[in-house]
Parts: sequence; C-alpha cells; structure tokens
Amino acid sequence: MKQDSDAVNIPECFISNHEGFLGSIKNAIKDFVVTEIDITGRRVNTAAATPPPDCASPDRKEVASAECKWKNHSSVALDTDVAADCGLDVTIPSPGSFDLSVILGQSVSEELEQFVLTLKEKPTKQELSLGSFADKHHRANVHRAVRHRFPFLMTVTIQPEIRVREDPDYRELSHLVTEDEAEDFFRFIDAKVRGSSYTFGPDDDKEHRTAVHHFLSRRFGKLVETKSFTDQGTTAISVRLREQGRPKKRTAEERKEEDVYTAFTLRKENLETLEAISYMAAALGVLPSDFTYAGIKDKRAITYQSMVVKKVSTQRLKEKTAEFEKRGMRLSQVRSVGEPLRLGRLQGNHFDLVVRDLRPQGAADGHSSGADSHARLAALVKEAVENVKARGFVNYYGPQRFGSVKSVQSDRVGLALLKEDMASAVRLFFTPDDGNDPQNYAKRHFLQTDNAKESLALMPLSKARERLMLRALNRYGTGPDGCTQAWLSLPHSTRVFYPHAYCSRVWNEAVAHRLTTLGHSARRGDLVWRREDTGETSSPQIHVVTDQEEHEGVYTLGHVLLPMLGNTVKYPENAMATWFQERLARDGLDACRFRVSGLKLNLPGCYRPLLASPSNLGYQLQRAACGEGGGEVTANSSRNSDRQQNGSAAEGKRDSLTLTLNFDLDSSCYATICLREIMKCDP
Repeated sequence: MKQDSDAVNIPECFISNHEGFLGSIKNAIKDFVVTEIDITGRRVNTAAATPPPDCASPDRKEVASAECKWKNHSSVALDTDVAADCGLDVTIPSPGSFDLSVILGQSVSEELEQFVLTLKEKPTKQELSLGSFADKHHRANVHRAVRHRFPFLMTVTIQPEIRVREDPDYRELSHLVTEDEAEDFFRFIDAKVRGSSYTFGPDDDKEHRTAVHHFLSRRFGKLVETKSFTDQGTTAISVRLREQGRPKKRTAEERKEEDVYTAFTLRKENLETLEAISYMAAALGVLPSDFTYAGIKDKRAITYQSMVVKKVSTQRLKEKTAEFEKRGMRLSQVRSVGEPLRLGRLQGNHFDLVVRDLRPQGAADGHSSGADSHARLAALVKEAVENVKARGFVNYYGPQRFGSVKSVQSDRVGLALLKEDMASAVRLFFTPDDGNDPQNYAKRHFLQTDNAKESLALMPLSKARERLMLRALNRYGTGPDGCTQAWLSLPHSTRVFYPHAYCSRVWNEAVAHRLTTLGHSARRGDLVWRREDTGETSSPQIHVVTDQEEHEGVYTLGHVLLPMLGNTVKYPENAMATWFQERLARDGLDACRFRVSGLKLNLPGCYRPLLASPSNLGYQLQRAACGEGGGEVTANSSRNSDRQQNGSAAEGKRDSLTLTLNFDLDSSCYATICLREIMKCDP
C-alpha cells in the first residue's frame, strides 16, 4: 500500500501491491467511451429498456445492494451519478432553473429584466411585448418560464404575441405577507403539484390571518383551501390544492399534451450533459427542466445515456435529429413512455478506454530493447488487471466530483456554503483559471469590479450557471443577502453539489486514513451492512463490527462502509470516530448540522463501500500503429499480447504499446480511479 498526495487531491492509497506502469488517456475523444447500463442491466445503446420504478434487485452483489438502499431521486446533478449518492430533497424547480435568455433570446430577456426592475421601483400598468411565437409549445413554455421566474407578472397571449404586465393579485398579497412569501405562493399555485401544500410564516395576529384567509378565498377559492394550525406555540396558515383544482383555461387537450413523454438514447461527443440539454431545449421550444436523465456523463468522451423529454412527441423529436447531429449529438431509440426518468435509475456504466504510450515505471527500462520492454509491459499489465479483478480498488470519488476549474476546487465552495459564508462562496465560485477566454475574462472582471451587470454581458451564453448567478447579483446586489439570492437562483441539485463535493473530499481523506491506520481487514467498530430479518421481509441495516466478529473474520474489507458526512449517519466506533471529529473541527464545522436553511439545503448523509470492483474486465495490448486505427477490441488474451509484441519494429525506432480496457462499474464509481489502481499512477 502506498500513500501520498497528488495534484488532483485524490489520495494515492492502493489496495494491491503490483508495480503498475505509465501511460496517458483521453488523447482523443474516442479513447474514452461511456455507455450507461440501465436498471435492467442492458447497455442503452444496444436495447431500449423500460426501467422499473425502484432500485435494482437486492439480489445484486452486496456492495451494489448496499448502495441501492441509500439512493434517492432528484432532478439534476453535476457529475456522474453525484446526486444518486445521497438522498436529495425533491423540490419545485428554483427560479434559476428556467434560463430566459435561452427561451426568449438574450435581448428580450434583458428587456424583461429591466421591465421588472422598473416595476419593483414604481408599480405601473404598462405592458411589455415578449414577441411573437408561432409554435404553441413554445408559447406554453414562455408563459410557464416567465411566471415561474417572475411570479408577480401576468402573461397574456394575443396570438401569436405574448405580453406581460404586473399581476394585481400579487401586489395585493404582497401587502399582506412578505414579498418572498408572495412569490413562493404564486410559484406553488403555478406548479399545481397534486396533493401539495404551502405554509406561510408564523403569524400570531388573528385579525391579520383572517385578512389573508379572505383574500385567498376570494381570489383562489376554487383552486385552494386554507386553514390555520398551531405547532409548538406558533400559528401559521397552510394552503392546500383542492383535488380537482385546475385553472379554467386548462383544457383536457392541454393536460394531455403535458403528459406526453418521449424517451431516447443520446450519444454526445465532447459535450457536457447540461450543455446538450440546453441546446435541445432551445431547439424544441421547451425548458431544460423538461429533460430528465439517470446520470450526468463526462464531457471529454463519447457517451451514451438514456433521456426522457416532456411535452415533445416522438415525431417532433425525430424532426430535429439532423439539427442535433451538427452539434455533436445523435439520437436513437426514440419512443413514447409513460413517465420521466429519475436520477439514479441506472445499474452503472460500461467503459471502453484506451491508454496510449505505455511504458514501465522508473528510468531503469530506458535502455532495454523494444521487444524486452514490450514483454515486460505485457507482464505488468497482466498482473495489474488480475489483481484488480480479484481485489477491486479503493472506491475514491474521482476528480470530476470536485469540478473542472484548476484554480479552485468545488469542495472549497461547499465548505464556505456549510459555514453559511455566502459572499466567500460566490467569490470562490467566480475564481478564474489562468486562461484569457471569455468565461475567465468575465469572472476576472467580476472579482475586480464587483459589477455583475457588466460581467453578465461578458459571460458566454453557454455558461448557464454563471449567468444565472450574475443575473441575480445584478438584481439583488453583491452583499450577503444578494449572494444568498444568487445561490438560490440555481436549481436545488446544483446548489447541493458543492457541499457534497466537500463531503466527498473528507470521505476520500477518511478512507486513506482508515487503510493506513487500521489496515486491510474489517476491524472492531467498523460499519457494515447486515441483513435484519423482520418477519415477512428482511432489509439491510448498519451494523458495528464486534471484537468477536473481527477475530473470527466474519467480515472482510469489502464489507466495510464509511459514512458520507450528514445529519442522519452513524460514525464508526473506533479510532475513525475521533478522526472525523478532528477533521471537521479543523475546518470549523465541529458544530455543523449539515443544513443550510437559507439555501434550503439538507444533507442527511449516506454510506459508501470502501472498495469497489469492476465486472466483465477485459483488455487488449496493441502496437500504437495498430491501435491508432481503432480496430475491433477483443477479450483479453496473453497469447494475443505475445503475438503483438513479437512483431518486428522499424529499425532504430522503439514502438509504443496501446492498452484497451473494457469493464463495467456500478453507478457512483469512477473509471479513472479504477484505472489508477491498475496503473499505480494518475493516468
């Protein structure tokens, strides 16, 4: 076992003792291919599947079933299966989840922002035209996006034009409750989530509550019912949607239209998942939030994943496929389904990786002949692959978990958010790289000038998160309250990504410390899953390893779990408990409840297996000249490797070898971490 530190902050703590080798990955996009494996165990680019609603069967291997227990569903995530790791709250989308610059165009969006600022300063009966929209689907989404982003506005269609003006009902309600409550109430009304409810803040003034009740009954009585309730000595008004409550203008045809779901397999190349969704949404006239998926895939790769889009028919989607192909996206297996796809509803991912320019570790092999070097590499690769097949690898979170910006890692942003230091978190978020590209120039300009409006004009349209933050900072200011509003402008699962990144960083450090200090066997006080019989059913429960179980070897290292930080998890009952306490205290989080109420974030925590194992692991060695052609990959064979290495090399030239690896990983496991265990270095 080796422990050290490296540039990407992933501890170098390995589970096997083979020597490893050097090489490089992602020299070309085609060198890294990721194919999602659906909940039925099929690759999404080979068969259309209809996933069942729940997690995979408990009959899967123990580690996978353990992960399934603490998976939950959410709306969006920023790295592969990040949100599936820990239970995330499902919330109505935040105002920032609708990027009006995509839906309306940049100039109209800016006009609308200015119109809103004018209304805030001085109420007026003036109207603003948003333009004409011939497509009824596009019109419907403009109405929905504008009302959700600015709930105090009314949208009116004078076909095909859409106009906006202030909603007098909102103005009246905002005189009775706070503006934030009025906005949230109107979003609640517009979302129309059946069976949902909304609760205003505590109000112990009976006369005032009566006035609110009367207003809601007069203006929304056919849609909602209200009541006052008392809890822990305080009284508040709760509003519930009536069972059949629907606006009069919503026809059966409109309801049927909104229930249309179309599934497809997306092949994308050198694109972020959210970037691909934004482009497809704009082309189809729907919102990015109308797309659902099981997990986010790498950018620098060719990836295949399932998606479902709402309110788009199969015919309409097929009509756009040629346009999408020009942007590096190819759609296949387009079909109608009955429901959206939920985050985390996948079994894992299949990887086809190419490692180029293989060479032994150390300088001792620099003068060996090409044939000797190839023979040595073949032996090193075979030993490494067999070790990882047999023992697995340390289940670290990979560098994708911490974002792609070199100058600041997302875990530092998450730490600032957990400390509720919103202003520092914003400045960390906008820390630029060294480059002078438009994105980094805009970030640098914001940090130097504190001028959100100018920085927004400089920020590329493709940078949706940055633009949402800057738009909110321009509207609310750059002080602490404005920074809080900026974070709230992002979708819930985008906000929670950053605290999760911090928790993942601590988990990585914890597992390295655990292996270094307590070794490679299950020890007293470790946590494991144990199936508890409760009569008719049995379910896995967290169990603390006892002295007797340690001595009898009841559990192995493969059973051991470590907790992801949160407010519902149990910590190990050995030296690791002290380590967690000291680690949190070092970051000033010794009293942290892992809730950020101002951002509506709650981190319950979860349990992650210390080890992971690839399945269906195969490999092939080729000379670089053969490998460059992208020939067919076959199952691993030492005989094939020998045949490759015994070929004649050009005189005076030492040919390099190329390694092709194929394997499957459970969701939330990282291919780069598996590859690092094989190579014993950062590829």
